[in-house]
Amino acid sequence: MKTYIVGGAVRDRLLGLPVADRDYVVVGATADEMVAQGYQPVGKDFPVFLHPQTHAEYALARTERKSGHGYKGFTVYATPDVTLEEDLQRRDLTINAIAEDEAGALIDPYGGQRDLAARCFRHVSDAFAEDPVRILRIARFAARFTDFSVAPETNALMRKMVDNGEVDALVPERVWQEVARGLMEAQPSRMFHALRDCGALARLFPEIDRLFGVPQPPAHHPEVDTGVHVMLVVDWAAQQNFSLPVRFAALTHDLGKGVTPPEQWPRHIGHEARSVELVRALSDRIRAPADCRDLAVAVAREHGNVHRALELRPATLVELLERVDAFRRPDRFEEFLQACECDFRGRPGYEARPFPPPGYLRQALDAAQAIDAAEVVRTADPARIRDAIFQARTESVAAWRTRLSV
Repeated sequence: MKTYIVGGAVRDRLLGLPVADRDYVVVGATADEMVAQGYQPVGKDFPVFLHPQTHAEYALARTERKSGHGYKGFTVYATPDVTLEEDLQRRDLTINAIAEDEAGALIDPYGGQRDLAARCFRHVSDAFAEDPVRILRIARFAARFTDFSVAPETNALMRKMVDNGEVDALVPERVWQEVARGLMEAQPSRMFHALRDCGALARLFPEIDRLFGVPQPPAHHPEVDTGVHVMLVVDWAAQQNFSLPVRFAALTHDLGKGVTPPEQWPRHIGHEARSVELVRALSDRIRAPADCRDLAVAVAREHGNVHRALELRPATLVELLERVDAFRRPDRFEEFLQACECDFRGRPGYEARPFPPPGYLRQALDAAQAIDAAEVVRTADPARIRDAIFQARTESVAAWRTRLSV
């Protein structure tokens, strides 16, 4: 029985990155022997055990054979005669197929160290094509390791997988899991470019794929291309270390521009309403959590009004604040403003320009909240309390605007 550290822990150490979790592979043991030594079995699809003291994961060396469609269609063999090299061969990328023994020596049968030095994502074997999740993983790695590129032969294999319909077998929950992790990486745009390069973006996220090549008015969008704009927006959100809901809203805020009739280009009148429908459909399809979906819908619907906030009448400002639930959910309102600012910043030359609307809307909310709601309720017609509160908020915002202009 021999134990090795494998996968990301070895890779990250060689890259000089912090190592958070260590995964181990055990060669020459049976499941019964692991249990006899106190390891706790936890694996459902293949033999994985928790160490009795450290609770680190130890998996028996295994091989896999394709037995069906999708990423679960495998038959797993985990017997004492499976070698370390056979276990490493089933892994996705060469940089993840390096092992380290108990003495610290590296076992690298597939050139992972070479590809680390070359900053290259390269598949270990043609077995890569048997698991469509690996397309998403490479795309996610591209967002994390921003100086790496996909090997041409690996990209060709990924495209073949797309053409063969393998990505169509991915379940929505797994798609969301990988994309959510990619959105939280250093440069999320690289994930979507990697998916687009192999054709997977059009199959998994057609709403995003069709934004590329759609022009916008150059006077307001020097980058012109809507797809390029959205990638700049989501990268700005990452640079500010914003939350996952903000990053998802940044990604989806302009989906409606992808279905603007070409004869109307580069204008996109009414794209906000179209965006809302597409955000809801996309969120439902990939099972996006409610906090991500709801913020994305609000940003898609209202980002144009935020950009015009300084032009809005007091009553219109209060209506906007009510629609985005700013009075009841101030934390969510802050995320809403962050996503709208990402939209503004995601244009060449706009990174450091003044953008007054977020601060302006925060002050408008403060003014609207300054009313004595209890007094309004006490003196209002019981049938018209909602209208009375709205009127009081509007008057308070109007008075604040007057003070601003003095």
